[in-house]
Amino acid sequence: MIKQKVLIIEDEEKLAIILGKYIEQAGYEFEIVMDGADALSKVRTFEPDIILLDLMLPSVDGIEICTQVRKDSAVPIIMTTAKVEEIDRLLGLEVGADDYVCKPYSPKEVVARVKAILRRTNNSLPIQTGLILDEETLFVNYNGQRTDLTHVEFMLLQTMFKHPGRVYNRARLMDSIYDDDRVVSDRTIDSHIKKIRKKLQDIAPESEFIHSIYGVGYKFEVM
Repeated sequence: MIKQKVLIIEDEEKLAIILGKYIEQAGYEFEIVMDGADALSKVRTFEPDIILLDLMLPSVDGIEICTQVRKDSAVPIIMTTAKVEEIDRLLGLEVGADDYVCKPYSPKEVVARVKAILRRTNNSLPIQTGLILDEETLFVNYNGQRTDLTHVEFMLLQTMFKHPGRVYNRARLMDSIYDDDRVVSDRTIDSHIKKIRKKLQDIAPESEFIHSIYGVGYKFEVM
């Protein structure tokens, strides 16, 4: 059986080695990068299934690395950092991080999050959710029941649907539906989300797909 691969980008050598041992004990293959300048080339050559990315790195910081990775890859990224301010957490999510862990952390907790994200991304989305999105007709089908969405509603749902569990702040969701520099308030996104929820509830009353993350935004996940 091929082992899934975890790339640890962390400049604290002792911490990286300890984390690597826990990752290995959990059954994953891992490699360590300690300089931000080497991170992107390692992502290309190692082809990890998930990345543990420290925010504060020499040469190139974690935010820039995450931004560059997201230009051509949807590989899950968990950011780790000693910074606990809300703005740093929001910035990490805005550039595409899937999760966020503050130091000092328990290596066991990090491994648990790795397992959870990989388990989620390895599942077939239509089987996992029961939802099928038809981009041509803007219809959403759930077990034979269907509802139609507006173009904006469909784009919002599709953005979150493609990466279940990933948290999107409102600014990022705005970017997914508007390709110009128009000014759109948070309430506009909230209004669209409310309408999408209502339409999904009509065809899947026992399921909840879109979840509010207090102080941040929204995520798509079946609960």
